[in-house]
Amino acid sequence: MRKKYLSIIIVPHTSSSHRTYSFSKRKLKFILGVSISLFIILVAFLVDYFTMNVTRAKYKELLSRFENQQQTLLAYQNKIKSLEQTINDFEAYAEKLNIMAGLKSEDILSTKPGVGSGTSENTGNSTTSTPPNPNQGLVALESLQIKADGLKQNLTVLSNHFEEQALKLAATPTIWPTKGWVTSAFGWRNDPFTGKRAFHRGLDIATHYGNPVVATADGVVIQTSYDKIGGKTIKISHRGGYTTVYCHLSKFLVRPGQRVKRGQTIGLVGSTGKALGPHLHYEVRRNGKSLNPYYYILEEQ
Repeated sequence: MRKKYLSIIIVPHTSSSHRTYSFSKRKLKFILGVSISLFIILVAFLVDYFTMNVTRAKYKELLSRFENQQQTLLAYQNKIKSLEQTINDFEAYAEKLNIMAGLKSEDILSTKPGVGSGTSENTGNSTTSTPPNPNQGLVALESLQIKADGLKQNLTVLSNHFEEQALKLAATPTIWPTKGWVTSAFGWRNDPFTGKRAFHRGLDIATHYGNPVVATADGVVIQTSYDKIGGKTIKISHRGGYTTVYCHLSKFLVRPGQRVKRGQTIGLVGSTGKALGPHLHYEVRRNGKSLNPYYYILEEQ
């Protein structure tokens, strides 16, 4: 049986001659197979080419993001280092305040935790070849958090201490109760009425009738009374067990239970009670014991 052939006749339009190409069925199958294989290879190559283009674009984008993140991490580390220096400065200042306040307890004094800062030792050039380590940044932040918590606790103690000291100072009688001159000091003297030796428990300050009498410290008025010796008398209670007494007044300007501030006018000078003339008898007591008021007065007359 004769083999079947496929013939292709090519006739050029410029000449009368023609060419004939004959292909057997087997050869056609081979050519078709090769063509399909080449087409598949071409398609695969084109798909791979475009896939690689997309991959390269993504790689460039990821590389750009990575470099930006590295720069951001480096900036954060520089800021952390600056913040750490600021906290260290605050710690040093707080330690000075502790010494000034006399607070020396280990529970109060701030201590620096034994944790590294997590920053590079090469501080001269921030753009080193070694990429910043996020874990070191976390360690540095934890260290700063510990320092900040300790500093906050210390400053709270200092604030409470100085507030307490301010309240204590405000409640200590440290000013003159009225303007005048001392005619009788604290201590033993001859009583001007009996001539006998007697202990004088305060200061007698002679001044003009009706001059203002002021509270010498913050406190609460606990008594406004009248007796035949002290005349019109005001007693004020202060923090720390202090009590001040103001005698021979001509008028009360406060009432029991009223809170008063240092320098506030509480009454007027008079000569009520056992008095030879207008003056103020002023006493300072602590826990019931009479003290010399003169030693507490810090201002000049």
